[in-house]
Amino acid sequence: MGKSDNNGSSGSGRCHLLISGALVVDGSGSPAFKADVAVEGDRIAALGRLQEWQADERIDASGHVVAPGFIDVHTHDDLAVIETPDHPAKVSQGVTTVIAGNCGVSAAPFRPAGVAPPPVGLLGTSEAFSYPTLVDYRAALERSQPALNVAMLTGHGMLRVEALGEGYTRTASPDEIEAMAGRLRAALAQGSLGLSTGLGYPNSSAATTDEVLDLARSLGEFPNALYVSHMRDEGDHVIEAMEETFAIGRGARAPVVISHHKCCGPKNYGRSRETLALIDDVAARQPVGLDVYPYTASSTVLLPEMLDEAEDVIVTHSDRYPEAKARRLAEIASEFGCSEREAAERLFPAGAIYFQMAEEDLRRILAYPRTMVGSDGLPGTGHPHPRLWGTFPRVLGHYVRDKRLLTLEEGVRRMTG
Repeated sequence: MGKSDNNGSSGSGRCHLLISGALVVDGSGSPAFKADVAVEGDRIAALGRLQEWQADERIDASGHVVAPGFIDVHTHDDLAVIETPDHPAKVSQGVTTVIAGNCGVSAAPFRPAGVAPPPVGLLGTSEAFSYPTLVDYRAALERSQPALNVAMLTGHGMLRVEALGEGYTRTASPDEIEAMAGRLRAALAQGSLGLSTGLGYPNSSAATTDEVLDLARSLGEFPNALYVSHMRDEGDHVIEAMEETFAIGRGARAPVVISHHKCCGPKNYGRSRETLALIDDVAARQPVGLDVYPYTASSTVLLPEMLDEAEDVIVTHSDRYPEAKARRLAEIASEFGCSEREAAERLFPAGAIYFQMAEEDLRRILAYPRTMVGSDGLPGTGHPHPRLWGTFPRVLGHYVRDKRLLTLEEGVRRMTG
């Protein structure tokens, strides 16, 4: 919803909706203030003492808070907003805008050829990808009319699979990089926010820093285009992965956003002191941001190589063994009579929740001033991580109200500003 310049208005006027007596938290981080809010159409018509205004509908918001709609900056809602336009998982949390196309996985642009490798399945089967350009995807949004606003990043992993086919396990050739760059430039011209990578995933892990940088240089041709990265490593080599991410951003002349920042595995618990200090140092020389979800467990595809950093694993879904959903991998492995790695291979294609983070790191990252809130929720899985439905209430209820880690004003700023 847009906002007019009538803050502090009084006197009389007319609107279709008047919200009165609210505590307004405007998303800037400034102190909350009591005000009435007049809405006309899809715009905020006035903000202030509006008792004399006439309205078609009135809401007494005394004792309640009014805030801007929340922005979920890290989602995999690319197909969900088309297949389920009302998208209750987000609307019920007060989310009004989602940023899709994260972790190198985007619904568009993509021309699938055969079965796509992990983590493409986070969004859907190969048959679900029918948007060769961002224009095609936008047309689908116009037809579906989702209940919230959608913005899209372009997934490096999709460009890579499209250009290399079954050769995605090798480094791309100069011609393949140029083909990817052409697709990226076209998407940026059609409204993409930037390039996202998922360098820890099988479809992208063979990409060298130089390969990604050669592609990312296209971002410099478009003002404000972002480089957003699910980094190559979030565990033992998290610092090296951050340095790679920053180097790509510098070379591309693009702002950097680190996706779902964390320090994975018991050996790395507490290292957020080190990672946040590095961000502070780098931010003095180039634009850097990060997002986080308010849980100590992650969720993605079930891959054997990801088990080493997890203290516990819960299966969210399995194509081969649907009955495995919501069960611990250790229990399934025991029933199979094999190791957890072998069980993961047998369950694949599958998804999982990995318990692999420390609460102290989560709180430190969430409290860090440059941090934004993003759910990283995975719609369409059989037993999804609670972050899909619960991220924004958990920040406000658990970390703002109960733990007082953030003020209400600061919590809303992280989710809207």
